[in-house]
Amino acid sequence: MLNKAVIKNFGPLPNAEYQFSPGLNVIVGENGLGKSQLLKLLYAVLKVNADAKDLTKVELQKAYAEKLVGVFRPDALGRLAKRKQGRERCEVRVDMKDAALSCAFSFASQAKSEVQLDKAPSKALGLAPAYIPTRELVTLCPWFGPLYDNYHLRFEESWRDTVSLLGTPSVKGPREKKAATLLQPLEEAMGGKVVVDSGTGEFYLSIPGEGNMEMPLVAEGLRKLAMLARLISTGVLLDKGCLLWDEPETNMNPKLIKVLARSILTLCQQGIQVFIATHSLFLMRELEMLLQDAPFQSLAPRYFALKASGLGKPTELEQSADLYDIKTLVLLDEELHQSDRFMAVEGLHARD
Repeated sequence: MLNKAVIKNFGPLPNAEYQFSPGLNVIVGENGLGKSQLLKLLYAVLKVNADAKDLTKVELQKAYAEKLVGVFRPDALGRLAKRKQGRERCEVRVDMKDAALSCAFSFASQAKSEVQLDKAPSKALGLAPAYIPTRELVTLCPWFGPLYDNYHLRFEESWRDTVSLLGTPSVKGPREKKAATLLQPLEEAMGGKVVVDSGTGEFYLSIPGEGNMEMPLVAEGLRKLAMLARLISTGVLLDKGCLLWDEPETNMNPKLIKVLARSILTLCQQGIQVFIATHSLFLMRELEMLLQDAPFQSLAPRYFALKASGLGKPTELEQSADLYDIKTLVLLDEELHQSDRFMAVEGLHARD
């Protein structure tokens, strides 16, 4: 479980101490301010800590550097440091609930692929994180993995990781029953169950009375729900773990977003730490309303707003456990401005 991250000079992200909730963490802000970078940075660190077989300084320094380059795809590692004239040093510290899992590292803006390890975890993270990008990935299964492994492709390594998780066998026994409960609202929204052809490894949506529908023929919003359903059925998001999801609402209609919001909070109830970056006021409002319901009132969300402070000035950060303490909600401001413009237009039509 992530407690906090102290970040200095990493891309456009504000230099700050980010305090996280053990449940839901919501990141908002305009494009280009660092929402996705924060998710990817946290994912890269957690993924290295989960996969580490050798916790020596040399191996970890290599692993952090390679994972950052693989996930972000810069020409050189130093390109991830904040862009300034002269040399700059990027510093990252991640504190976990279990102090033995905490780590810290740094690298220079001139670095090609070298990371300086400042604090090593003394044991490996038990569960690998799951990262879902804005694009659905079920239609990339199973061919993307072997292609990525055998050829130089300019795709983010997180895609490869997630495709691998999607292809993991489904759980059975008592855990299968637990998964079925979590899957029920998702399957109702999709109109069927996600199944895998054991011979080809390809995914289908099994629709009662209609048979199996190829995933490329399924609407993209439903395919995103299919990814979530698959990660639950394989056990990746069944027990304590971490989900990082970039703009989950993309290509979903409001009806599906309501299902998505409830599923996200239900995962938090199961002990999953969830991070989402969003532009959707509808999703934000749905989450806020659900958090007032009895089943979710015990969850303690955390909100992060990234704010543009002017041309050439650093991005600012607001964070709070209360959404209404966040002053910078561009998505809300723009929604209100649009409402004002719409009412003005309606007023003109009424006079005509």
